[in-house]
Amino acid sequence: MLSGISAVVPVYNSEATLPELAARIVRALASLSEQFELILVNDGSSDRSWNVICALVEEYPWVRGINLMRNYGQHNALLAGIRAAQYEAIVTLDDDLQNPPEEIPKLLKKLAEGHDVVYGTPAKQQHGFGRNIASQITKLALQNVMGVGMASRVSAFRAFRKNIRNAFASYQGSYVSIDVLLSWGTANFGAVPVQHEARPVGHSNYTFGKLITHAFNMITGFSGLPLRLASYIGFTFAIFGIGVLGYVIGRYLIQGGSVPGFAFLASIIAIFSGAQLLSLGIIGEYLARLYFGMLRASSYVIRDDSRDEGMKSNE
Repeated sequence: MLSGISAVVPVYNSEATLPELAARIVRALASLSEQFELILVNDGSSDRSWNVICALVEEYPWVRGINLMRNYGQHNALLAGIRAAQYEAIVTLDDDLQNPPEEIPKLLKKLAEGHDVVYGTPAKQQHGFGRNIASQITKLALQNVMGVGMASRVSAFRAFRKNIRNAFASYQGSYVSIDVLLSWGTANFGAVPVQHEARPVGHSNYTFGKLITHAFNMITGFSGLPLRLASYIGFTFAIFGIGVLGYVIGRYLIQGGSVPGFAFLASIIAIFSGAQLLSLGIIGEYLARLYFGMLRASSYVIRDDSRDEGMKSNE
């Protein structure tokens, strides 16, 4: 039996599912360890989620609530909860009941086999076509950043050892990817198939656009791949330009005339201009991230913590 388990759940507009989620998590964790906790991180919800969290804190001594100042994003909220966790094993799952808490023992059993991080990979995802395509794009981006084959099996349902967070204890960037941060501490990943249920209420807050944006932020925030691509593009078009120059000179020497056509010249100029603008745009994106990094923008700011005295008086 584990010495302790911390379950971390980022919460966004989930007042309807939180009571059932808490009840199911306690049943799952109580059979695994005598010490456990549930950390609910309210990520700037616009509904009554924080009020429900406060009620759960009063009802259950093992529930801790953290209220962020605004909506920072799922991974930022997870980072806040992970840093607050106090037990040996940390489990993260979504707040929409699509990750069944009853599957937590599978993750922890795999973790006990010697892995440092274990993902619960859905046997069949209950998402729409667009969401699935965006998820695959995100995983391809994650594959490049993490540099491990496990990226294709990554999910929000994960378990890992507490000491892994030491690898990113000093991270303060505003762009957060928990899976990338975990890869800073270990390459010993595992995965187990788990059920993935349909949402009982509401709809996913992760749209196609948000997932693509997350993939872009992950690549530019934690990888030099775009800069290398800009170099490759520049090199390719430089070779292309030399080839065109050779063609023009060769035709002039052989046939004694220049290559006719304004369209030909305009297309060459457009190609090179586009390549230059693309490269400048990528470099500009990295410069912007350096600038925001120098500002040392925090990953999150906590408004209320249920462990602080006087929290209940703010309700």
